[in-house]
Amino acid sequence: MLSFGKKLAALRKEKKLSQSILAAQLNTSVSVISRYERDEMTPSIEMAKKLASLLQTSVGYLLGETEEDDLLKDPQMIRRLKELRNFTEAEKEQVLFTLDAVIREIKNRKVYA
Repeated sequence: MLSFGKKLAALRKEKKLSQSILAAQLNTSVSVISRYERDEMTPSIEMAKKLASLLQTSVGYLLGETEEDDLLKDPQMIRRLKELRNFTEAEKEQVLFTLDAVIREIKNRKVYA
């Protein structure tokens, strides 16, 4: 698993941003960005949120909670998940049960194709 700094550096480079440009966008110094990338310093929660937003990823990815750098960035998926908040617990369970069944079926088709 990559460290916070390695993920930050990789995403920054993927977006073709220099440390200087990223620092300017965050209203901080290049030395701070450099220290983040070398894992010598960790950002505040607010700074982590800003970094995630600028690099189009999630704080969870940067902090190692998930290995998916774009998890929950799809607006259609977010809209669907928000819809679930309005459901009763029983309705949520039914939706998730159905979703799990469809996912299993698709995986099985791929295995036996």
